Amino acid sequence: MEIVVLDGYTENPGDLSWDAVKSFGTLTVYDRTPADDAIICKRIGNADIVITNKTPISAYVIASCPSIKFISVLATGYNVVDTHAAAKAGIPVSNIPTYGTMAVGQFAIAMLLEICHHIGAHNDAVHQGRWETNPDWCFWDSPLIELAQKTIGIIGFGRVGQTTGRIAKALGMNVLAYDSHPNDVGREIADYVELDELLRRSDVISLHCPLFPETKGIICAENIAKMKDGVIVLNNARGGLIVEADLASALHSGKIYAAGLDVVSTEPIQSDSPLLAAPNCIITPHISWAPKECRQRIMDMTADNIQHFISSAPIHVVNR
Repeated sequence: MEIVVLDGYTENPGDLSWDAVKSFGTLTVYDRTPADDAIICKRIGNADIVITNKTPISAYVIASCPSIKFISVLATGYNVVDTHAAAKAGIPVSNIPTYGTMAVGQFAIAMLLEICHHIGAHNDAVHQGRWETNPDWCFWDSPLIELAQKTIGIIGFGRVGQTTGRIAKALGMNVLAYDSHPNDVGREIADYVELDELLRRSDVISLHCPLFPETKGIICAENIAKMKDGVIVLNNARGGLIVEADLASALHSGKIYAAGLDVVSTEPIQSDSPLLAAPNCIITPHISWAPKECRQRIMDMTADNIQHFISSAPIHVVNR
């Protein structure tokens, strides 16, 4: 059994082991593979199993590599694979669901706390000597915000949204949720409301929904106008949920007080992104998912996906 990993570096920059995957056959791991069909086909060669994270597997690649029997994606999202072409070719495609629920919820709240307290900036100020030379016993450069009794509105209230809601509730926040499938677990954490009500009432809005046609650009000028003045917006779900020019404009005007973003519409971010010049905008390089514990789960679940495929009982298949 020949196995190829097309872009393994972000999953395993050296602190994990591929041994569990290697146990199934001959393993070739590429750190990175450019999005070029010819190069991708060459690297797949005669592999039976292809493992990818962000390297695209197009219909052309599937047709050009008849040896492929199984595709495993090192992520929950699987839009990098032409799943319809794979299904037509009889190739199951499996993903990795729910590996980072706790970490992603934790990260959303971490961005919120940084916005509220500016810990990094104040730490820098102390190390620059500004506390030592300050005439008072303390100082702060930006407003500090207490979250208790404020309202967080969470758009998309699945596992990650609910995790974020639980942490927010532990901080004393009121939690609203907008989701197409309300459930009893969610009702224990939040009050379900319609989108317009969430936009109107929330002091903080956190995005945790999938990127579907109906959610693309859900944070846009029209919906921003419905929000409270001075709202905080968080997004570590998908960059396409936000119309970035509209968010940047609202940050410049002060309609939105601050934003915490771990995702953008084009990744890596481009130098002409309007977000880079927007005030009070924290941007991190899509790392909510990346704690070692999460990546180890991805590794373990990938090996499990392969084992089930070999046993003719594939799991986590997204293209049945």
